[in-house]
Amino acid sequence: MPAPDASGASGERQAGATTNDDATTDPPARESPPVALTIAGSDSGGGAGVQADLRTMAAHGVFGTTAVTATTAQNTRGVHDVHPLPADHVATQVEAVVDDLGPAAAKTGMLATSEIVETVTAVLTAYDGPVVVDPVMVAATGDRLLTPAAEAAYEDLVARATLVTPNVDEAEVLVDRTVETPTDAAAAGRRLVEWGADAALVKGGHLDGGEDAPPEADTREASTVVDTLVIGDEAGGEPTVRRIENPRIATDATHGSGCTLSSAIAARLARGEPPASATVEAVSEMHEAIRRGYDVGSGPGAVNGSVLDGGRSNDRSVTDDAA
Repeated sequence: MPAPDASGASGERQAGATTNDDATTDPPARESPPVALTIAGSDSGGGAGVQADLRTMAAHGVFGTTAVTATTAQNTRGVHDVHPLPADHVATQVEAVVDDLGPAAAKTGMLATSEIVETVTAVLTAYDGPVVVDPVMVAATGDRLLTPAAEAAYEDLVARATLVTPNVDEAEVLVDRTVETPTDAAAAGRRLVEWGADAALVKGGHLDGGEDAPPEADTREASTVVDTLVIGDEAGGEPTVRRIENPRIATDATHGSGCTLSSAIAARLARGEPPASATVEAVSEMHEAIRRGYDVGSGPGAVNGSVLDGGRSNDRSVTDDAA
């Protein structure tokens, strides 16, 4: 026996029913968001790398694009394998994105090998937008991730940077000097600006105490994190130094924090924000991304870049420092 017609046994249209002929078709409501590019590795665990970058860019209303430099086998417990991609393929990815989507800002993350560092530097030399360089060199354990040749290749990439964002360990590798206090961080930032970077942000999450540190001898145990922003003077004068203070959150779930911060800054630059304010606001927002981190896997977890909306006003302490 055939199934009855959906409109009833008589085949007549039911009262109040709507057909495609009757429906009003809404016009397309397409958006044209700013575009940003991340040149970085893939984190199979999703907490860092291009996965964190795209999540953070989307939270800022920015359309994220990628050039993947390496794939990794990792999870919340650690990295199990790294497979760098061919440098010429990385370059082709960048060129394809730039040629069609015209990113208004770019950032770099893990570049894996000296050949990739040199290739990305060459490609970005021809790119006229702002570039945030996150020099991924040292693991949270303190292990060096790059060969000495790859570390040395970063000098030319830093010279291309609108902003370079090393943590303390990476700053020490780059400038070959110990960084133990905010004054040391300012000196390292100045050195990176001397190389050609427009500005340098030395992140203070791992900063040890010293003669100008808070009373708590080690800022890892202190209640405040001090990040140091050094901004070059366009006229060639003395750089400006700003210290950005945020409350420290008692958590080890900080995986992806460097990626999230650098992509938040890149997203703000893509929206047309000035570099200094984009950096200060993004640093201040990271407090919330860490506080509301992801509790996933059996390891420490990861920061939550999806909560960053780019619209919160900065209520943190920012101090100009002549030191």
